[in-house]
Amino acid sequence: MNSVCFYNGTVFTGFSTMEHCAVLAEGGLISDVFSQKRFEKRNFSSDVSFIDVEGACIAPGFIDTHIHGIGGFGTEDADGESVLAMSGLLAKLGVTAFNPTLYPGEPEQMLQTIRKITSSIGKEEGARIMGLHLEGPFISPSRLGVQRPETVRPVDLDLMEQLWEASSGHIVNMTVAPELKHMRELALFCIKKGIVLQAGHTDAEYDNMVEGMQKGILHSTHFFNAMRRLDHRNPNAVGAILIHPEMSCEIIADGFHVHPDLFKLLLRNKSIDRIVLVTDGLKPTEQKEGPFFANNEEVYFKNGVFYRKSDDVIAGSGLTMIRGIQNLVTGGFSIEDAVKTASLNPAQIMRYNNQGAIIPGRFADITVFDKNFEIRYVMIGGKMAKTPDKSTKGENNAFSYSSKS
Repeated sequence: MNSVCFYNGTVFTGFSTMEHCAVLAEGGLISDVFSQKRFEKRNFSSDVSFIDVEGACIAPGFIDTHIHGIGGFGTEDADGESVLAMSGLLAKLGVTAFNPTLYPGEPEQMLQTIRKITSSIGKEEGARIMGLHLEGPFISPSRLGVQRPETVRPVDLDLMEQLWEASSGHIVNMTVAPELKHMRELALFCIKKGIVLQAGHTDAEYDNMVEGMQKGILHSTHFFNAMRRLDHRNPNAVGAILIHPEMSCEIIADGFHVHPDLFKLLLRNKSIDRIVLVTDGLKPTEQKEGPFFANNEEVYFKNGVFYRKSDDVIAGSGLTMIRGIQNLVTGGFSIEDAVKTASLNPAQIMRYNNQGAIIPGRFADITVFDKNFEIRYVMIGGKMAKTPDKSTKGENNAFSYSSKS
């Protein structure tokens, strides 16, 4: 494997920002990070390839921990080849690792889907498939969003055992409703297996959320969406996430799922390391021609969001990670903090110890993007990935927003 040196860029290490710097990748790992002056004086081995990024941003590869599909491929296909296709498409958009996210379904259907997707892990040529995110089935029937009511179930430990076995231990994170009966037993099982529990699709009141935190439910799914809203007499799920610093939260930064001014509220109330950018992207994201389907139902695209055609319920986002970063910056985040929400933060919360930062010894997973938030180069494990032939900017993927501060 040839070594690669990106130089003449601004490096976001995950812990600091370094201007006029270079990054050396050798043997699939980050080997060194150094200044332009040191770059000019340094003697390199003959097998190093040099890439002048011309002042662009050199960031840790993006990690999307909540994504259902992209480009006409989705987890609902119950096909490992579809997830491998997602891997290739995501790499072009700067994503170097992802958690394919499963909708709840009938037990046998879920087990089959899990087996199929798990079989693709390790075969990908693009973004790494880190493991599965199960968005259910142990969620609230009162906060379904686009989930189908017949697929939602009470907590069932026997079913959970089957789901875990079907995944061969590859369930990384799971969305649950903390208020459900027997949630304590489920949480203890998941903690033993190393599964990160997320409060989502929940009708939890404040006390339910506090009890959930005591059980180890310390992350939350698409914050503000599909959860009981803040009330001045009962803070409920939204209030609990804002109040308690130990709670981290996903944010869908498409400008619609969460109003851009709420980005500023998050910055005031949550430590930056507790905010995780996700796309919640659906199967038709970046798909150029319809008809469009998500979770096996027809959807239509409007203002950056997919709606279920049958009843106009919001089905999910058409966001990409690079557009989410751009939107966070437009909404008040620094570029450095926006990049952290897409890389270091998910890596730390999901315990991906070898990813999320550009420091020696970590995987050489690198995304280079320019001042217009266009992807220039992507590296995964020291190998260069294919990048788009044209702009990565999809229709209505970045909002136009201005505010007097």
